[in-house]
Amino acid sequence: MAWANQTFISDFILLGIFNHSPTHIFLFSLVLGIFIVSVMGNTSMILLIYLDTQLHTPMYFLLSQLSLMDLMLICSTVPKMAFNYLSGSKSISVAGCATQIFFYTSLLGCECFLLAVMAYDRYIAICHPLRYLSLMSPKICGLMTASSWILGSTDGVIDAVATFSFSYCGSREIAHFFCDFPSLLIISCNDTSTFEEVIFYCCIIIIVFPVAIIIASYTRVILAVIHMGSGEGRRKAFATCSSHLMVVGMYYGAALFMYMRPTSDHSPTQDKMVSVFYTILTPMLNPLNYSLRNKEVARAFMKVVKGKSGQ
Repeated sequence: MAWANQTFISDFILLGIFNHSPTHIFLFSLVLGIFIVSVMGNTSMILLIYLDTQLHTPMYFLLSQLSLMDLMLICSTVPKMAFNYLSGSKSISVAGCATQIFFYTSLLGCECFLLAVMAYDRYIAICHPLRYLSLMSPKICGLMTASSWILGSTDGVIDAVATFSFSYCGSREIAHFFCDFPSLLIISCNDTSTFEEVIFYCCIIIIVFPVAIIIASYTRVILAVIHMGSGEGRRKAFATCSSHLMVVGMYYGAALFMYMRPTSDHSPTQDKMVSVFYTILTPMLNPLNYSLRNKEVARAFMKVVKGKSGQ
C-alpha cells in the first residue's frame, strides 16, 4: 500500500506563514492574541449557556455547539503552528498531519450542517411560533445536532484516509501552516484528479446543500418579518437573524473559495490567507458577534459576574 511504503518514510515539513522579521513577529503575536480571545470567548459562551437556565432553549443549545466546534477548530491548528514557530521546528509527523486533516475537515463539515440547523430553528421560531416547542423539541434538536457531528466526522475520516492513500515520494514540504489536504494533494506523485472530482461532489452535499436550506429558510423568515405588524417584533427578529447571517456569510464564503476549486487553481498565498480567516478569525468573531448583539447573552453574563462579586 502507498500508506505503508511511502507515507511513513519521513515527517512532513510545514513551511508556515511567519518568519522572524519584526513585522512577522508582531503578526504572530496578533494571532496568539486572537487565539486567546477565541478560546476565552467560546469557552465563556459554552459555560454561560450551561449555567443560565433561561438560555436552555434550542437556539442557545445550537449556539453552544457552534462555540464548541469553533473552540476545537482553532485548537486543531494554532497550537502546533505556535510550537513550530517558537521552537524553530517545522516538522509534523504523518500521524499528526492525518489527525489535523481529520479534525479540521470534520469540524468544517459539522459547522456546515449545524448552521443549516440553526437557520431551520429560526425559520420555525419566526414562521411557526405556536408549533416551535413540538417541531424543535429537545429530542429533535438533539438528533439534528448529533447528525451534524456524525456527518462532519464521516467526511473527516474519508478525507484523511483518502489523502494518505496516495504516495508522497518527492518533496515533503507543505506550503501551509497546517496540514490541509489540498496542499498535500499538490505534492503527491500520484494522479489525484479522480479524488478531486469526488471532493467536488462531496462539497456540493456538505456546502451547497446546507446553503440551499439556509437561503430557503431565511427567504421565508424575511417575508414573515416584513409582514409583522409589531415594530418591536420586527426589530428583534432582524437582530437575531442578522447575527446568524453574518456568520453564514463569513463561513461559507471562505469554504466555497477553498474547496470548490481544482487543486491546480490553488495559490499557496491565497490559501494561507483564506485559511487564517476561517480557522482563526471566524472562531473569534462568532462569540463576539452573538454576545455583543444579543441582550439575553449579555444579561446572562452580567448575572454570572454579579453572582461572583456578591460571594
